[in-house]
Parts: sequence; C-alpha cells; structure tokens
Amino acid sequence: MPRPIRATVSAGALAHNLLIAKAYAGRAKLWAVLKANAYGHGLERAARALEAADGFAVLDFQEAARLRVAGVAKPILMLEGFFKPVDLPLLAKYALTPVIHNPEQVELLKAADLGGEIEVYIKVNSGMNRLGFPVDGLRAAYNTLRMHRQVRKVSLMTHFADADGAGGVKAQLDWFTELTKDYQAPRSLANSAALIRFPQETRADWVRPGIMLYGCSPFGQGADARSAESLGLKPAMTLTSEIIATQHLQPGEKVGYGFSYEAAGEMTIGIVACGYADGYPRNAPVGTPVLVNGTRSRIVGRVSMDMISVDISDIPEAYIGSPVTLWGEGLSADEVAAAAGTVGYELLCALAPRVPVHEED
Repeated sequence: MPRPIRATVSAGALAHNLLIAKAYAGRAKLWAVLKANAYGHGLERAARALEAADGFAVLDFQEAARLRVAGVAKPILMLEGFFKPVDLPLLAKYALTPVIHNPEQVELLKAADLGGEIEVYIKVNSGMNRLGFPVDGLRAAYNTLRMHRQVRKVSLMTHFADADGAGGVKAQLDWFTELTKDYQAPRSLANSAALIRFPQETRADWVRPGIMLYGCSPFGQGADARSAESLGLKPAMTLTSEIIATQHLQPGEKVGYGFSYEAAGEMTIGIVACGYADGYPRNAPVGTPVLVNGTRSRIVGRVSMDMISVDISDIPEAYIGSPVTLWGEGLSADEVAAAAGTVGYELLCALAPRVPVHEED
C-alpha cells in the first residue's frame, strides 16, 4: 500500500470560488491566475474546473504550452512577459498575450518578426517597485507597441501593493488613473484582495483573481482580516494523512528532534505520515492545529522530514489508521499558515511532488 498522505482537489470548490469572483467582477472579464502549477492544484486540472473564466494567466512558457496542448483555446496572459529572444516565436505560435514591463522587452519586440499578430499588456509601476514602466518610460513604450505592425491591441495594467492592508489602493489607483487618463486602452487592475475589498474602484476591464479561486483568503490576521469562510470561499485542496504509530508519554518525557516539547503530564501522541518533505511548514510550532478523526487537536514537537506528532490524549477513538486533516476541508490552510508565521499561498504552492493528488467533483 502507498504511504497514506494525499491531497484531494475539489473541482466543485474551484468552480464555486470562480462564481464568487465573477460576482465581484460584475461586467469585467476575468483572468483566472494559474501560475505555480495553479497554486499547487495542478495546471490542467484547475483549467478544467475554471473553464468559465475568460482567460488564464501564467508565468512559464511551458505552462502556456501545456494549456494549449490540453485544448485550452481561451486567451493566456504571460504575467512576466518573455525572457529571451527564443521566447518570441512562441507568442504567436500559442496565441499568448505578454505583459511588457521593461524597455528591453519593447526593443526585442520591435526587432522581431513574430510570425503573426498578438495582443500585449503594458505594466505600469504605480508604486510597488517590482515590475513596470515608470512615468518617463510609459509613453515611449506605448507608442512603440501601438505602431508595431504585429501588435493588434495594447492594454494597460498595474498591481496593488497593499490592497489587503491599511494603505488600501487609493494612492496607487489615483496615480495610475491620472497618468493614463489620455491612453485609449483597456485596463486590468484587481488581484483577489482588491477585487473583494474595492470592487467598484478596481474592476476596470479585466480582473486577475488568484488565491481566492483556491479557497483561501487574501487578507491576513490583522484588524482587517476576513476568513475564507466568511467570504463564502471553499477550500479547493485538502491535505490528509493517517496516524501510523502512537506513543504514551509520562510527565517529563520529550518529543522529537532537540527534545523541543516536554510532556507536562501523561499524554498520548499520534505519529502522522506528513513532514516538511511533503510541503508541511517545518517551522510550524507546537499548537499548530490539525484534525484527528474530525476532532481539533495540535502538533507537538518539531516537524521532521516525514512525520509530525499530534496530541491525541483527549481523542480516545484515535488509533493507528485514524485520518488526520492537515489543512483544507474543516481546517483552513490560512489558519495553519498563520500558526506557522506564513501565508496560505505558501502552503498550497509548496505541496511536494511526492504527495499524490486526487481529484473529486
């Protein structure tokens, strides 16, 4: 028999979450973001479940090619554009829409024979200072691309740095709106956080939800925190395993590497087939929640490569073979991530290749 750990991806949850995103989007079209292997959910699997999206957004040319081979005919947005001249023929071959974010990309396009017409997005740096054109570079890039004989359409986009935080989107949005007021081009602005929190202001022509499609909240644990459940989102991935051994501890006995946990009294622990080599966060501290037989419990001791220890002292029905939910249905990945000092995005994307993934409706 295989090791008992497995991830289950719900196509129904993905489709449900897309409907929620579309409700926020109103009349705007929607790019479903499938980067990082669809946040760990499986590229082709997620594309099938999210087929009602207007287009898909990825980073990698291999991902784009896989979508085309799988029969996806909808627009595909390349969120970081292209990287080398060898990428350019792929734009027309696979009908890809690159995001142009620096002058070097403009020059490569200017000199290239693409072998067909394409659409492009120009990314504007509105203050996040990762990718995008500053004020003094935007007009030249826009004009060059508008005049390119093989570019049939130019759109504008930007990315909000604090849509989930105290700063919100106003400063960046006002700056972007003023800068681009004379440009006759469609716009794409909203990620998940902006779409949920500021839908009226940020819908524009296209929205770009990511994490909300997978059933996690884009908001943190602060004053403005909103859980995925409160937003009506359903977890698309559930990571489960089983107890493979038990140990009964006396007061003062210790658990795991470094003896990092000491039993305060008699207790029983279950050893679960899951560790950081499966994608579980190594820095998850004592107290990180798990579900054992559907009952809430906690991990004790350090996470090791292949195992974690969980407290089953108050779960008398727990034994070898009892199911354990690490995150997902009944236990949000956001809560587990918060306990480990990270975000749900990282947990989902870090799912290890050795974990078998099963799909359900």
